[in-house]
Amino acid sequence: MSISATMVRELREKTNAGMMDCKKALMETGGDFEKAIDWLRAKGLSAAAKKSGRIAAEGAVTAQSNGKVGVLAEINSETDFVARNDDFKAFVKEVAAHVTNNPAGDILTQKWAGGSTVEEKVKQMVATIGENIVVRRTLKYELTGEGYIHTYVHGEGKIGVMVEVGGKDTPDLRAFAADVCLHIAAMNPMAISADQMPADVVAKEKEVLRAKNLEAGKKADMIDKIVEGQIRKFLAESCLLDQAFVKNPDLKVGDYMKETAKKTGGEVSLKRFARFELGEGIEKKVEDFAAEVAAQMKN
Repeated sequence: MSISATMVRELREKTNAGMMDCKKALMETGGDFEKAIDWLRAKGLSAAAKKSGRIAAEGAVTAQSNGKVGVLAEINSETDFVARNDDFKAFVKEVAAHVTNNPAGDILTQKWAGGSTVEEKVKQMVATIGENIVVRRTLKYELTGEGYIHTYVHGEGKIGVMVEVGGKDTPDLRAFAADVCLHIAAMNPMAISADQMPADVVAKEKEVLRAKNLEAGKKADMIDKIVEGQIRKFLAESCLLDQAFVKNPDLKVGDYMKETAKKTGGEVSLKRFARFELGEGIEKKVEDFAAEVAAQMKN
C-alpha cells in the first residue's frame, strides 16, 4: 500500500512521534491508522497515547437539562464559519429542544414543529446556509428514581457532558453534579469504576503494554507482573471515581461523592455519564491544493 505524506502528517499530529517513525508505523500496519498508533505506543514512540478521536469536524455540541430530563446533541457543519452562524446556532438549540420533548427514536423521521420531519428541516437548513449539515448524534437521559441530571457545555460547543447522580435532590447534590460535569469535560474518564470498564478495552491495553515492555527489554518472566501493575494505574487514571478531582487533586471523585453524601444526609451515587466531543471519531478530508492544481495541469 502507498503511504501518502498526508497520512504521515495526520499520524504525527495525533501522536507527536517523528515523521519517519510515523511512516514506518503505517507501512508496518498496512496503512491502518489505529493499528499504527498502537504500534508507535508499543515502541514507546507516541507522546499522545491518551488522545482519542480523529481530526475534529466543525459544528457544535449542545446540552440542556431541567434536572429530570437531559439531552446531548452534536450537529456538524463543513466549516467553522457556519458553526458561528446565528441560524445554525438557533437550529442546534431547536434540535436539543426537540429531543427533550419527544420520545427516543430515529430523530430524522420525527415530526418537526409545523408538520415537516426533522430530516426535511435539515434539508431546508442546507438550502438556506449553502453547506452540508448533519445531525450526527443525540442522547437523552430521563431520571431514574431520586436524583438529578446535569449538563455542561465547554468551549462554545466543543465539548458537552451529561451526568445522572442518584440521591436526595438538594443544593449540595446539584453542586456535586455540576462539579462532576466539569471534571468529566476536563479529564475524559472512560468508565465510572473499574468493574464497568469494558473487558475488550482492558485486554487491548494489556496487549500494548506487554509489547511495550518487551520492546524495552524487560525480562519475559516479569512482564505479566509489571503489566498488572500498569493496568491498575491505567484503571485509576481512566475510571471516574478513582480519578483525582480536577478542582482539588488531593481528593478523588469517589471521596468527594462520600463527602456530598454526608452533606445531603443520604446515599449519593453516580449512575451514568456521557461526553460528546465535537468531531470525535470523524476523519476530516485534508485538501492538498498544490497537488490538486498539479494534477489538473498534467491532465
